[in-house]
Amino acid sequence: MKFKLALLTLCLASVQTFAQNKVLVTAHRGDWRNNPENSLRGFVSAAAMGVDIVELDLNLTEDGVLVIMHDQTIDRTTNGKGKPSDYTLEEIKKFGLKNGLGRVTRNTIPTFKEVMLALKGKPVRVNLDKSYAYYREAYAVLKETGTLKQAIFKAEVTYPILKARYGTLIDSIVYMPVVNLDKPDARMVINEYLKNMKPWAFEMNFKSDTSSILKDNRFITQTGAKVWLNSLWASLNAGHDDDLAVEEGNTKDSWDWLLAHGATVLQTDRPKELMQHLYQLHLHKKPSVN
Repeated sequence: MKFKLALLTLCLASVQTFAQNKVLVTAHRGDWRNNPENSLRGFVSAAAMGVDIVELDLNLTEDGVLVIMHDQTIDRTTNGKGKPSDYTLEEIKKFGLKNGLGRVTRNTIPTFKEVMLALKGKPVRVNLDKSYAYYREAYAVLKETGTLKQAIFKAEVTYPILKARYGTLIDSIVYMPVVNLDKPDARMVINEYLKNMKPWAFEMNFKSDTSSILKDNRFITQTGAKVWLNSLWASLNAGHDDDLAVEEGNTKDSWDWLLAHGATVLQTDRPKELMQHLYQLHLHKKPSVN
């Protein structure tokens, strides 16, 4: 009964207008079901679909250019071998990204600058994963392209560690701490951030869904910060994941469960299906047909 009441309250509060009250949808590595993962086409496609945020992963070439690559090597996603840092930008651009069938395409590894210019001015934010080592380089690109406010920096570190490494830089960026709710100091980490800065959101991961923070996270949302939960795979959400919703048709124990436990941002590998579901709940605009 509590679950149904929580979800009903969320839906009723959001009927007035999508623009003010919708749950935000993040496309993990772009629209990778229809394009190579972490490709420029995939990010543009996700934006055209209507997602609010695209997530990408940063890496660095031998000549110091930020490129988009999740893995430590390019082996899995391209027809090349080795680390991005083994190649100059000119060299790494010679490799093709693979599609979901493992076939090499004409898509090349995009630079961070290329992605930001392609999405500049569009109603979509860019979530910078695997970026903690490259904040200064990323900041420089964002300033150069005029897209600083479109980017969301993130890291799973405490506030003192973040402050010690990046100093006043953190005052100029949109920032989201990543918090493991399975750790006993999770609430302390959150409160320390709330005391010292204004995070855009808190990304919260959990293998067990027993955290008191999941039961009541109003102490976060009352500050204006959002609650970011991941529906990607079971180890991030105690099994309340995308596959349960899409492959088994059980949205009650997946997406709806996450909504009922405070999610105002959902990161997904099924952006189109999730947006359609949220549309039916009056929580998001209808996805566009690409």
